Amino acid sequence: MRGHLDGLLLAVLETGPLHGYAIITAVQQRSGGVLELRTGTIYPALNRLERIGLLRSSWQTTGERRRRCYELTEAGRRTLAGERTAWREFTTAIGSVLNPVAPPGAVT
Repeated sequence: MRGHLDGLLLAVLETGPLHGYAIITAVQQRSGGVLELRTGTIYPALNRLERIGLLRSSWQTTGERRRRCYELTEAGRRTLAGERTAWREFTTAIGSVLNPVAPPGAVT
C-alpha cells in the first residue's frame, strides 16, 4: 500500500465527508476485505493531507460523540484525478511486463 495511501483516502472521500472510522471501513469494504488500514496509519495521513490543502475537516456531533469529519477540497479532487491517471499508467506498464502480448507472427 506504500505510495498509494493518499489516493485511497482521497477516493473514499470523493462521495462526501466521512469520519476516520468510516474511512477505514470504506477502504476495507471497497477492497473486499483485502485492505485493512490502522488508525495509527490513517490519522497522520489525513492530517498531512489537510495540512497541504487536499482535505478540510470539521467537528460533528452525533449523540454525545464528537467526530472529526474529512472532505475533499477542489485541490484534493484534482490530485485524485492525477492519482487515477498515474495508477492506470502504472498498472498498464506492469501488465505489459507480466502479460506481454506476442507480436504478430511470433511463435509462442
